[in-house]
Amino acid sequence: MREALPTARIRQLYAGLARHYDFQHALSTLASDARGRRLLVSHTVRRGDRILDCGCGTGSTGILAAQRAGPKGRVTFADLSAEMLLKAKQKTADAGLEDQASFEVVDLAHLPYKDDTFEVVLSTYSLCPVCDPVDGALELYRVLKPGGRLGIAHSTTPPNKIVRWIADRVEDVIWRWPSISMGCRAVSVLPALEAAGAQVLLSTRIGVPLWPFLVVIVQKPLKVPAQPG
Repeated sequence: MREALPTARIRQLYAGLARHYDFQHALSTLASDARGRRLLVSHTVRRGDRILDCGCGTGSTGILAAQRAGPKGRVTFADLSAEMLLKAKQKTADAGLEDQASFEVVDLAHLPYKDDTFEVVLSTYSLCPVCDPVDGALELYRVLKPGGRLGIAHSTTPPNKIVRWIADRVEDVIWRWPSISMGCRAVSVLPALEAAGAQVLLSTRIGVPLWPFLVVIVQKPLKVPAQPG
């Protein structure tokens, strides 16, 4: 795994990317990013859910979640970049969903929420730039209610050795320009979530051969009441 950019640099980078992020990310992924969002939301969100879209970026995933959750659903849009959140707020208002939404600047690695807060937690392409993606994934899992669903889409390595070698060589070049790479690199978080007790509901690869995404949905088990002694 490549070394992450410093958090301050990531914040600065995405402040500059906010205006054209949607176009750039869709272009670089051949629109497979949108497929990942739809897949996560359709398999996790239910009517009336309280949802955290963490690392929400410009709000594309959270908007889908709010629409699926209906008028009684609530979505917290959380991101490291105030500029990305401003774009998310504008898009949410344009979609007529502002009454279902709140917006907070947060660091995914240190979430300000109590344990077991949300029925659904979503992270689409936001763990890839994080300094320690495993710790970030466990933070997302921490704030998930027992019985709740955590949906994550992140960059992963191509399974084919030759394709993986080519992808590594291309990334060696792209990584020199953070405005192109967006600080994203392949990560692995599912083993840590399973070790924490998460039950895997879905794990599938999507995207272009050189830079695939892994789409993962897990559920936090219900707590078993303590038996009287």
